[in-house]
Amino acid sequence: MSASGAMPPGLKLAWYGDDFTGASDTLATLAEAGLKALLFLDVPTAAQLAAAGPLDAVGIAGAARSMAPAEMREALAPVAQFFAACGAPVLHYKCCSTFDSAPTVGSIGEAVRTLAAALGDRPALIVGGQPSLGRYCAFGQLFASPGEGGSVYRIDRHPTMSRHPVTPMAEADLRLHLSRQGLAPIASLDLGDYEHPASDPGDALEAILAVPGNAAAAVLMDLVSDSQLAALGRLIWQRAQTAPQLCVGASSVAQALLRHWGVAGPARSGGFAPAQGPVMVLSGSMSSLSARQIDAARSYEHVPLDAAKLAHGDAAYERTLADRIRTLLRGGRHVLAHTRSSATVEGEGRAAESRALALACGRLLRQVLESTPVGRLGVAGGDTSSLALQALAPSAMEWIGRAAPGVALCRLHATPSWLDGMELMLKGGQMGGDDLFETLRTGL
Repeated sequence: MSASGAMPPGLKLAWYGDDFTGASDTLATLAEAGLKALLFLDVPTAAQLAAAGPLDAVGIAGAARSMAPAEMREALAPVAQFFAACGAPVLHYKCCSTFDSAPTVGSIGEAVRTLAAALGDRPALIVGGQPSLGRYCAFGQLFASPGEGGSVYRIDRHPTMSRHPVTPMAEADLRLHLSRQGLAPIASLDLGDYEHPASDPGDALEAILAVPGNAAAAVLMDLVSDSQLAALGRLIWQRAQTAPQLCVGASSVAQALLRHWGVAGPARSGGFAPAQGPVMVLSGSMSSLSARQIDAARSYEHVPLDAAKLAHGDAAYERTLADRIRTLLRGGRHVLAHTRSSATVEGEGRAAESRALALACGRLLRQVLESTPVGRLGVAGGDTSSLALQALAPSAMEWIGRAAPGVALCRLHATPSWLDGMELMLKGGQMGGDDLFETLRTGL
């Protein structure tokens, strides 16, 4: 790397998204900046990589966010091997920008331990915010806005994330939150370590790690402003020149590297054309923002989904729904199939029910689309997106445009002709404006 921070040639970044919405957002961040990036739906084979040609960045979309620790270890073991062999200097475990996770579901600590086993004993670097999405980390405390331009809440007082049905955020200090997942000790780079004109975050980090007996498993780095991205990117890239550097965080990891390389804005337009033919949206998200987006989608025929029947595997109910949706689509109607009610059980059973619901949504999508393909598909909800797309089983995704901050529109690569070329929007429960589903239809 030159001192100027110019973008280097070759493969620079490999990332794994713990859900498909997050993985596609990092794809959008890189592709919009002009990098050649491709997102695979599994660890890519040598033949797939050869067919893709030279890449600046390569991603893997996964579903670790919805998994128990043992399942995570099994799913991430081949990812760790790929990370160790791919030659990318920066390796990124892309988690949700709200860091919602738990020791028993989607454990970020478990992910870091599994990936680090193939990468040596260097501490992981955790980027704790993403200001472009209204996510801020100050002195280790995470804050988030519930929507575009909304008020900012400490994450343990956030109106949605503090009440998440599977992984409620009850602790705002990310060091404590992640230590409960076995990621400890965690050192900190606070705002003062890189806000002062005379300070250098790299020097501050080396000073922290040089303290006798300080065997940090990770270092949490504050981020409250886009103006801090370049300094964080420089720190990450400099450390990656001596050995692969594992990073954890939202798409702000990619944003930091881009800013360090001097990419200050998009090189490609994020706009996209109106949909050709009927659009289908399936929402398994229970967030209040998703509810507003559903209410605002007046151009769609609404098909309410009974979450309990789907989660409990009512096959006859699934077939009835699929028949109704197919009929509407074949009649030229846009269709929005959505859940509204929360899961029907509490405690640890809620995670299992949420996963069962997402899997059922995947089966429903496949039943519909195999016989009635659409030109454009939207899926809302982190777990729903990940598990539903696994049911469709495309091989890869390329970026088309950006429907909203944190929401990408992609084109699927797949062997079945009914799926290949389909345009897909994935969104988490906290992403997009109220008119997002209408924008998916009309273009941007």
